Amino acid sequence: MGTSKHSPRPVLRMVDAVVIIVGVVVGAGIFRTPSLVAASTGSWELFLTAWLLGGLVSLIGALCYAELTTTFPNTGGDYHFLMQAFGRRFAFLFAWARVSVIQTGSIALLAYIVGDYITPLYQLGTYSSAIYAALVVVILTGVNIVGAKFGTGAQKVLLAIQFTGLLLVVVVGFLVTPNPTALAELPTASDGMNNALGLAMVFVLLTFGGWNEAGYISAELRAGSRKMVRVLVISIFVITAIYLLINGAFLRVLGMDRMAASDAVGVDLMRVTLGEPGVFLIGLLVALAALTSVNATIFTGARTNYALGRDFKAFAWLGKWYDKTSSPIHALLAQGVVALALIGLGAMTRDGFQSMVDFTAPVFWFFFLAIGISLIVLRRKKPHAPRPFKVPLYPVTPIIFCGSCTYLLYSSLMYTGVGALVGVAVLLFGTLFFFIIR
Repeated sequence: MGTSKHSPRPVLRMVDAVVIIVGVVVGAGIFRTPSLVAASTGSWELFLTAWLLGGLVSLIGALCYAELTTTFPNTGGDYHFLMQAFGRRFAFLFAWARVSVIQTGSIALLAYIVGDYITPLYQLGTYSSAIYAALVVVILTGVNIVGAKFGTGAQKVLLAIQFTGLLLVVVVGFLVTPNPTALAELPTASDGMNNALGLAMVFVLLTFGGWNEAGYISAELRAGSRKMVRVLVISIFVITAIYLLINGAFLRVLGMDRMAASDAVGVDLMRVTLGEPGVFLIGLLVALAALTSVNATIFTGARTNYALGRDFKAFAWLGKWYDKTSSPIHALLAQGVVALALIGLGAMTRDGFQSMVDFTAPVFWFFFLAIGISLIVLRRKKPHAPRPFKVPLYPVTPIIFCGSCTYLLYSSLMYTGVGALVGVAVLLFGTLFFFIIR
């Protein structure tokens, strides 16, 4: 196989891009966060409003990204935008964070969800979840090394299975009458709910997170980067509709009080409607949802590693693009190794998933805020650059986006554990490393 020093070829159709974005966003989070949102809202009206607002804020962010991706289309995505706005040093810091914390941490925590839900079906010993998580990373990294077309093809299959399962939850939730006896056995939390919409939005927006991965595939879109606006808007509307339907199903069967008291709303919904066979099905569904997100995250994450190798000689081996497979094989391998190391780190703790959430959240929202600011900076720094799409209501739109990111950065620092400090420490080490390799 030969390598190429040129930009990746446009091989992705619009439907491929939508599939990747929806696959990244609609993962296992929708089966974890509704109970937390219910406990923070207190009424079904406010509960559904929070999810609608989540879609609106995500749409605002997507419009900001649409301007950046159409004006500066590049496989480096966020990395390229930050390079243009703040220079090589800050861009390197982001790439370092993406390789060591953000993307690899996300891959690890999603892989842990798969492990957590498959383990009850077939136990592999004390470290069963970690073993399954490692197998997921190895297999899906291999799938994406085979090539972009094979990787997106696998994503379509996984997403089709996932959507079938999500449709099952919606149908059961709206059409099957719950068993009164089983429903009465579930705990309630009527006295523990409150009207903290701000806190609810933290969980909602975390569940919506991931649509920004569109920036990493803008240069590979066959229809041209200008179509990324349509891809982003379609993706956000699809995601919002899915979330409203799923939460409507939870709400109809369980009600606000039982949702707020539940640790696994999907399991409780299936238990009171279909019994234990339904519980088994939801376990497979959540594992598939996480598996879909892992595959899409691996696909997009390696693109930043590729851009890092392309721009910094110390990481040149990452910047090799293989034309035959249309994939950055070395970048995929490096990403997989770091993700496996983080899975091993998580295996040393009691809760690998929670450790990865703590590790990634603050760093993720810090750079998300920086992306919002970069839109404003580039408007001033490069006013004459051709802009096929301009974010409407500028500068109000990016200011709202930046405000949301600031609030989530604050919340992630306030509500996460020691893992957050470890993630920040790794980021600071990246700053020192830049001066060593320059």
